Amino acid sequence: MIALASLAVGAVGTGVSAINGAKANANQETALKNQTTATEKAEASALSTERKNETATNAVNQRAPDISSILSQAANASKVGIGSTMLTGSGGVSTSSLSLGKNTLLGS
Repeated sequence: MIALASLAVGAVGTGVSAINGAKANANQETALKNQTTATEKAEASALSTERKNETATNAVNQRAPDISSILSQAANASKVGIGSTMLTGSGGVSTSSLSLGKNTLLGS
């Protein structure tokens, strides 16, 4: 009888331990999911903040072209012998060299 009672108490104790273990496992899984979600949100927030900072930095550090330098370089280039940026010169291209051999409209 005492052995049977000890066996029953042992079985109950084992059952309680199994239930507590399952609950602890479920709690751990929930905590892990919550932690993963929090980590993903933190990473997304950090990336968003980084992009905003980069945009703000770029807005502050905008560079404008040095127009006076560009104009002086163009003026100096004309003194050296490059009088025009056109490849055809000042006369342009003759209209006869643009002809493809026919005097009709396209599609006619």
